[in-house]
Amino acid sequence: MSIEHDVNKEVDCSGMLCPMPIVLTTKAIKEVDIGEVIKVISTDAGSPPDMKAWARQTGHELLEYVNDETVFTFYIRRAN
Repeated sequence: MSIEHDVNKEVDCSGMLCPMPIVLTTKAIKEVDIGEVIKVISTDAGSPPDMKAWARQTGHELLEYVNDETVFTFYIRRAN
């Protein structure tokens, strides 16, 4: 079950393979203010470890990760 998040920007990376979900997430996070949340949707099975590592390396907060079989949804708060 997902927690309700106030989403400021949504990025749909469905059908895209690595590195595109990370590339588009990096672009999108720069388009919102610090403290705002982006929602990233991906169908790439490599996205969960990639997004977790990206958040850790960039300092942004991975609020939630939802795995709905073949669709992965990430809620990320911009930290800096």
